[in-house]
Amino acid sequence: MGPVTRANLDKKPHEVASMFDDVAANYDLTNDVLSLGQDRRWRKEVAKAVDARPAQKVLDLAAGTATSSQPFARAGAYVVPCDFSLGMLRVGKQRHPWMPFTAGDGMRLPFKDDVFDAVTISFGLRNIQDTERALRELYRVTKPGGRVVICEFSHATWTPFRTVYEEYLMRALPPVARAVSSNPDAYVYLAESIRSWPDQPTLASLLQKAGWSEVAWRNLTGGIVALHRGFKP
Repeated sequence: MGPVTRANLDKKPHEVASMFDDVAANYDLTNDVLSLGQDRRWRKEVAKAVDARPAQKVLDLAAGTATSSQPFARAGAYVVPCDFSLGMLRVGKQRHPWMPFTAGDGMRLPFKDDVFDAVTISFGLRNIQDTERALRELYRVTKPGGRVVICEFSHATWTPFRTVYEEYLMRALPPVARAVSSNPDAYVYLAESIRSWPDQPTLASLLQKAGWSEVAWRNLTGGIVALHRGFKP
């Protein structure tokens, strides 16, 4: 399965940005409800994998309102929350005014080469139009010896569980989203993007193709989420 793009899902980049602008206010609450609270556990696993240290520079791409950035900041790292949705950034800046929120496209990051000790993206890579280009951009802005951590929805490893999960995505998620989200139609798109996303080995091969070495992944919650890691030689 090749990389999913917004075009594959009939969404233009500006339409996806607008969609995230619309859901910004209740985005964190909605994610918590739809994931049955699992998103908090996933964030903890990302924080462990990134292993941010004092004085290190961390790029949190697709950071949204910067909920995902907080563990890195608490560890003493200088973290840059970056997102292409201005609505998300505005909400995030209201909540965390001290953080250096930065508007940026994952395919054309507004940073110089070899800047960050670690780069990470959680549940946002599948929303970037060109996956391979985004992985190359993350590689470009990472220092030699630096690391990448990608947390993304993936494919359940046990077939019966996969069937139940996909039924939840397409049948249960839209009505739940209507109850808690400011833009429930956005979550129909998100469900489709999850089902269309490459599996764990395919994403690993894309990371290697982009130049990352020592690529490995770990499944979370039965494989519905996967944590991919790699290093820049």
